[in-house]
Amino acid sequence: MAQSRRNLIALLMLTTLLAACRNPVEGLFFHPDRINYGDPRQFGLAHENVFFDAPDGSRLHGWFLRAPKPQATVLHLHGNAANVSNHLPLIAWMPGAGFNVLIFDYRGFGRSTGQPTLDGVVEDAAAALRYLRTRGDVDAQRLILFGQSIGGATALRLLAADSSARTGVRMVITDSSFDSYRGIAREVAISSVVLAPFVPLALPLLPGAQHDPVTAIAKLEIPVVVMHGTHDAVIPFAHGERLNAAAREPKRMLRVERGEHMDAVTRPEVRKALVEAMLAALTTPSPPAPLPRGERGAS
Repeated sequence: MAQSRRNLIALLMLTTLLAACRNPVEGLFFHPDRINYGDPRQFGLAHENVFFDAPDGSRLHGWFLRAPKPQATVLHLHGNAANVSNHLPLIAWMPGAGFNVLIFDYRGFGRSTGQPTLDGVVEDAAAALRYLRTRGDVDAQRLILFGQSIGGATALRLLAADSSARTGVRMVITDSSFDSYRGIAREVAISSVVLAPFVPLALPLLPGAQHDPVTAIAKLEIPVVVMHGTHDAVIPFAHGERLNAAAREPKRMLRVERGEHMDAVTRPEVRKALVEAMLAALTTPSPPAPLPRGERGAS
């Protein structure tokens, strides 16, 4: 079963790689589409269609989901396939648990314009945070980042690289995320006879160790939750273990027994644990705002 799923993933990656003449690396990592899989009305959610701009000029689309009495606002960064409407069921429960959610599409996904790149989706996540801070119905000091699969890697890279992005962010949650760009590309490609020959060509084009999620998570001084399924056939459980090992305290590892890729939040016990962790993070003092460039604290 696991091997069959890996073969299917390898085939999809190869198909996209051959089609994506613009950049073979992006073809390995991104599989967007513009199919409408549903919308918030199916879940009875109070919502708003929102649009905001990325630094490259791409127009990004998302849904802002309102909680009746919000405890905080969650920025959701989805995985590498389909679009926001496909990922919506994974977070549709959050408003009912007391959290606003902004779920949006990276450039080139769904109704968002542009073409996805590994650096570009980090810029898109930063743009989404900036947008949230402009809303009068969002407490900019009570923000939580929740990234799934490549979204988790993106969240970690953003927070580690940009001190201003961390302002008001009380917790980061990763689900089914990888610890290394080159590592996961190598693992998936080596398992496929057709993709293996592309490894030497693709790896040098990927972000190096200094940009890896495992490097980024070690720099963060906010609460971290790493969750991962033990039976994840897409990104093996060992990636989650390494992310958790590198993270600073306070941290929590949610080991999802027999869990597959990104299915953790379909389980009531995992949702309960996440809500408890988020509420606990919100009771701790907010980290101080970063000093303006050129200023230094007292020595």
